[in-house]
Amino acid sequence: MKSRYVMFAAYNRWANERLYDAAAVVPNDDYRADRGAFFKSLHGTLNHLLVGDRIWMQRFTGSGEAPSRLDAILHDTFAALRAARQAEDERIVAYIDGLNEGDLAGRLSYRTITNPQTIEQDLAPALDHFFNHQTHHRGQAHCLLTAITGDAPSLDLIQFQRATGIGALRILPSE
Repeated sequence: MKSRYVMFAAYNRWANERLYDAAAVVPNDDYRADRGAFFKSLHGTLNHLLVGDRIWMQRFTGSGEAPSRLDAILHDTFAALRAARQAEDERIVAYIDGLNEGDLAGRLSYRTITNPQTIEQDLAPALDHFFNHQTHHRGQAHCLLTAITGDAPSLDLIQFQRATGIGALRILPSE
């Protein structure tokens, strides 16, 4: 089971790099414009991705910053946000690399933010949510990029698997 999470952590880093490379060329006014997305702008959506990851990583590890609002703007500049994103992605990879099968069979307890309550959950399904949440909001950011620029990079998992060989993928010789 661990190999699945190793793949998702590596994919998360890869997809974020591609997304941020595309966002880096968006003019600031377009990057910050309210486009009707749940977190309004591309800037708000990218901040939310980092917010969510920090909240979950604090739950998983017991350390690190955990914002108290889902719409928090952690970094006002794109450069600072990108640097924080890269650092968080490395933290995620290191955390997943440090897990063993016993850890994955374990449970965690945490307090929710929006409707405060204490939750106890098996770790593996919580990790499933963690990586799915990232994909969900990256999809929103991808849509915003497409609307702004007319183009956005592919973030398909299969493309990552083919590019890296991670995910038990075998490319067979041509016939």
